[in-house]
Amino acid sequence: MADWREYYQNEDDDVEQDEEDSGGDYKVSGRDSLVFLVDASKEMFIKGEDGEPSNFDMTMECVRSVYTSKIISSDKDLIALVFYGTEQSKNPRNSFKHVYIYHDLDSPGAQRVQDIDKLQGEKGAQFAEKNMGSGETSLGEALWCCSNLYSDIKLRLSHKRLMIFTCRDDPHGGEGAKDRQARTKAADLKETGVVIDLMHLTKPGGFDVSQFFCDIVSPPEDESELGIQVEPSRKLEDLQKRVRAKELKKRAQSRLTFSLGEGVNLAVGVYVLARTATKPPAVRLYRDTNDPVRTKTRYFHTHNGGILLPNDMKRAQVYGKKQIVMEKDEVDEIKKFDDPGLVLMGFKPMDRLKLHHHLRPALFIYPEEEQISGSSCMFTALLLKCSEKNVFALCRYIPRRNTPPRFVALVPQREELDQSQTQATPPGFHVIFLPFADDIRTVDAHEGPTASDEQVDKMKEIVHKLRFKYRSDAFENPMLQQHYRNLEALALDMLAPEAIEDLTSISCVLIVLNGSNQCIFFLILLRSHTLYALSVPKVKMMDDRLGPLVQEFKDLVYPSDYNPEGKPAAKRKPAESAGGGAEKKPKVEMSEEELKNHVAKGTLGKLTVPVLKDACKQFAIRTTGTKKQELIDALTMQFSK
Repeated sequence: MADWREYYQNEDDDVEQDEEDSGGDYKVSGRDSLVFLVDASKEMFIKGEDGEPSNFDMTMECVRSVYTSKIISSDKDLIALVFYGTEQSKNPRNSFKHVYIYHDLDSPGAQRVQDIDKLQGEKGAQFAEKNMGSGETSLGEALWCCSNLYSDIKLRLSHKRLMIFTCRDDPHGGEGAKDRQARTKAADLKETGVVIDLMHLTKPGGFDVSQFFCDIVSPPEDESELGIQVEPSRKLEDLQKRVRAKELKKRAQSRLTFSLGEGVNLAVGVYVLARTATKPPAVRLYRDTNDPVRTKTRYFHTHNGGILLPNDMKRAQVYGKKQIVMEKDEVDEIKKFDDPGLVLMGFKPMDRLKLHHHLRPALFIYPEEEQISGSSCMFTALLLKCSEKNVFALCRYIPRRNTPPRFVALVPQREELDQSQTQATPPGFHVIFLPFADDIRTVDAHEGPTASDEQVDKMKEIVHKLRFKYRSDAFENPMLQQHYRNLEALALDMLAPEAIEDLTSISCVLIVLNGSNQCIFFLILLRSHTLYALSVPKVKMMDDRLGPLVQEFKDLVYPSDYNPEGKPAAKRKPAESAGGGAEKKPKVEMSEEELKNHVAKGTLGKLTVPVLKDACKQFAIRTTGTKKQELIDALTMQFSK
């Protein structure tokens, strides 16, 4: 079952610019590690019906996707690739037969992705024919080899996971000694903190999990998981989804105490549900060596140039024209409001929560039974009661030390299951950040033109015709995808980056209407009007859907002689006299003496261009151009004689 927290790891609170690293600091929490243990028996290389890829090819494609995603999201994590059931052996001192370590436990890189590509196609077939496809298998020795990979790592590991990919539910063919050895070694790995998962693939006749692997895999990590899946993965998408759900550690951004009253506390984990994905910052390198540039900040005294230590500096702030000087400890004490945690303030009806209260992406809280026993039971009771009474819990939220408090609304969400009884929506509370009184301002909205009821009804018909079901998870950011495709092409020496499909190239209609049928403004995408879109709209599809509605709306809103594509007619300027052909007189008349005085004093530059032009016309002075300096030069030459 895909875990609901599969994407909520290593997330920071970037909206308020708080510099806390919640699990991403490898020096403190350690690195994640993942070992792919892939069955390389002959059964894995059998092609499917209608030319479908073999289980081995599907597994390699899945492994490659994990490598590329790790390079982007978690390049410090460690990944290894090990084959068992191979013809050749490749491991330290070749002490384990039919076990081939293709990649040691190390950080992912471009070279490793290229190595995975070599396992596919013609080169992959040649490599498989030479090194893989042996009928002899000892899963116990393969697990032992993986255990050595973990023990050889000197870095601190926060999470260790082992994934087994196979299409054989009885790898040893009923040999009891090898089965017992595999179960014993799997138990040893689980005691050392290694989580073992089974990614079983399709097999003729069905894959029986209970025959052997039910004793090998680890139990569910929490109550939201149902354990091992019975149905095998038949498609690459299903396999990638299962691997994606398991490869990441379910890390909370923080774990806090939720106080319901005096002496009534429970523990909750705070998770980030949505976060803006941005391009990674550029790394500065030395031009000669390409080594990363490391910056170091030092403070110097302005008078003697000596280096200032933290104890030599104080903090100050001006208040009432007086400088208030404080020590660092005093500043920290002033910043502290209370201990981190959630404190229940009361309950409010759901209709008191407005859309304009949204300040930033919401968080999600879930009970942490390991921190305080009984948290799950108390959390569930609170969730059910809030949901039944249609209320939200108003709380004071302090995420960490020296952080100002915020008021938040805990909106209940019950668990929802799909048709296969798999959890589609997790139970818990959404943490909605509420504004303070200082955050709300009054905006004087200017009243726009008023639309008639007939115009509003016609626009509603247009909107109804152009509506479609929008899901945020169905659209990828094309800018980010193109950026990473370009980086991938450069790193893997590809001739051209992989093409992306821009799913955002759709046409939109933006209309704002209020309850009293007042049309604030219309921004409609019509063929004959201004185009408000990031890409070319699907005009033909829109025309087919709308039919005559566009023309009917235009007839209601615009005058009969309205032509958006035509140029406006030039306005005729009224003649000064009764005769239409009378010559136009200068707007400003200046005497010859006034112009001579301006020339003598050099103040012609203070006159405007229209005045200078009128003066030239008045005295029939020819100019080389119409710029101000050219007019000044002509007048100066005329009246300086």
